[in-house]
Amino acid sequence: MNKYVALVACLFLTACQYLPFPQLTSTTTIGGNNAFLLGNNPHGSFTVSLKNLADTDIKIWRCPIDGGQHSPVQVKPNEEISVRVEKNTALRIENSSAKAVDVLLKVKGDTGLSMGYQKP
Repeated sequence: MNKYVALVACLFLTACQYLPFPQLTSTTTIGGNNAFLLGNNPHGSFTVSLKNLADTDIKIWRCPIDGGQHSPVQVKPNEEISVRVEKNTALRIENSSAKAVDVLLKVKGDTGLSMGYQKP
């Protein structure tokens, strides 16, 4: 009987990992000539659906927390993209225009992410 209870408990715990991940939704304003950094801390992977609500282009980068940056993507006004971000990698959203921009962010996966602004 104890074997069956243990088996059912293991199956239940295994199934729990496939439940929907938490989700975070935010409209974020990024000041002129500024950047927003999402996930500059140790974390698991996550996916971001990003929509550029501004009337100027923005650029996003993947930035490993131990240094560097790669995979730049230019996002045009009203364009929506989806980006998978690796474990221990931040997503950097750059606004190189002089005026503030808004972006709509929908984050799935690990949502225990640091958030902050950074001058380019």
